[in-house]
Amino acid sequence: MPESITVTDNRTGETKEIPIENGGIAAKDFTRAVPGVWFYDPGFMATAAAESAITFLDGEAGILRYRGYPIEQLAEKSTYLEVSYLLLHGELPTADQFAQWQKEVTYHTYIHENVRKRFLEGFNYDAHPMGMLVSAIAALSTYYKDAKNLDDTETLRKQIVRLIAKMPTLAAAAHRFSVGMPFVYPDNSLGYTQNFLSMMWKVAEPRYEADPILAHALDVLFILHADHEQNCGTTAMRVVGSSHGDPYSATAAATAALYGPRHGGANEAVLKMLTKIGSIENVPAYVETVKSGKALLEGFGHRVYKNYDPRATIIKKTADEVFTVTGKNPLLDIALKLEEIALKDDYFISRRLYPNVDFYSGLIYQAMGFPVEMFTVLFAIPRTSGWLAHFQELLQQDMKIARPRQLYVGEAERNFVPMAQRG
Repeated sequence: MPESITVTDNRTGETKEIPIENGGIAAKDFTRAVPGVWFYDPGFMATAAAESAITFLDGEAGILRYRGYPIEQLAEKSTYLEVSYLLLHGELPTADQFAQWQKEVTYHTYIHENVRKRFLEGFNYDAHPMGMLVSAIAALSTYYKDAKNLDDTETLRKQIVRLIAKMPTLAAAAHRFSVGMPFVYPDNSLGYTQNFLSMMWKVAEPRYEADPILAHALDVLFILHADHEQNCGTTAMRVVGSSHGDPYSATAAATAALYGPRHGGANEAVLKMLTKIGSIENVPAYVETVKSGKALLEGFGHRVYKNYDPRATIIKKTADEVFTVTGKNPLLDIALKLEEIALKDDYFISRRLYPNVDFYSGLIYQAMGFPVEMFTVLFAIPRTSGWLAHFQELLQQDMKIARPRQLYVGEAERNFVPMAQRG
């Protein structure tokens, strides 16, 4: 028997049955049953604005899957480029498909010289790398005018490849400019993360050789951040995409959403918190200030996870591997002690506050030498493949242009009063 709910409009006494499909009910069915009434849901706390086959997330059970594959398996056995192919194509690639995909991404890493010389170098010397990245992505739409032709599958595919390929180049260029270092061109003999690290850190050596452990750790972090269902940035991507804006403009919008500290700044907040705590001895006292409502426990809890974030378990292991190369981040002991106390305290257990992916990622980035200003940029690079998968999906679904309703709470009709008579 099909699942359904029964709605009674007490204004009229009419009762209607509404089917439940894929765990949700269609708003149009509800508004037909109860005309003139809108759902009021600030922040989309309980509203599904899209159907998607890309990422499955069960926050109650702590499950995350890309196209059905558990994140734990992908992080252990796959690579970021393979995962990006999976997100965009729905299936893991064959050897031949992956070789072609890797070649395409590798040979589209270069950016137009004018983007670097006339655009990026036009920013103020102390411009934030994330602000530069948002602007540079949007600017690419002026270089690839065919990107507006969304009906051509091959043209769209080219833009997707270009964006995934060029994001590390733009990100590294923004960093180099912000610290007064010369631009480093991509090295197409290197892998995806190795090339990015080369563009970040190369100084005068003929060829930069990234430590394989660090390159692998960054690849794992990229996998963990590749997609995360209908978050703020993805929603921004879908809203702009619904207007049939080009992929560059839509990606710039998603990146701008990520720039907001409530979305992409959580790992930076964790580092600030750990630095403020200062030592292991101060952890119990800080926990008490959190319980009294005088401070926040950054990196714990999540909008959708009401269990241990599955990415946090993976990232904790990755942190251990990174620290064998870089040396232990001095803030790690504070983080471990904080986690130990919080996971035994009924205050946090009852509120289902567990470590999320951001609790350890900032420690890893800092240990690898990335400045705090680059943390959100490092988030945007891998998330681009997830954003583009959603962009591609909404076009295939012929998604209607986003246009939410509102509940008007302003003044009723009023007559205009001449200025001399006001007050």
